[in-house]
Amino acid sequence: MSHDSHTHDGPHVVPLKTLVAVLIALLLLTGLTVVTGKMDLGGFDLAVALVIATVKATIVCLIFMHLFWDRRFNGLIFLFSVMLVGLFLAFVSLDAGEYQPSVEEYEIQELAE
Repeated sequence: MSHDSHTHDGPHVVPLKTLVAVLIALLLLTGLTVVTGKMDLGGFDLAVALVIATVKATIVCLIFMHLFWDRRFNGLIFLFSVMLVGLFLAFVSLDAGEYQPSVEEYEIQELAE
C-alpha cells in the first residue's frame, strides 16, 4: 500500500500574522466595494462588484477552508468551479442584454395604458 504524503496529524494552525493580513485584506476589499458601489461605472457596476466578491470569497476559501495548504488538486477544482460560475454569469448577462430592448418596450407600453 502506498503511503499518502499528505498526513493529517492534527488541525492546521494558521499563524496570527496571516489571520491579521486576511482581516486587513477583507476590510480593504469591503471598503472598495462600498466606494465602487457609490460610483457610476458605466454598466460595469455589477461586474466590478462580482469580481470583488469573488476575490473575497477566494481569500476566505484559501485561508479558512485551508485550500492553500491542501492538495493542489482541490485548489484546481475550486478554481475550475469559480471559472464555471463566471462563465454562467457571463452567459446570463449576455442573454439579459439581448432582451433588454423588449423589456423596455413592454414597460413603456404598460406605463402608457
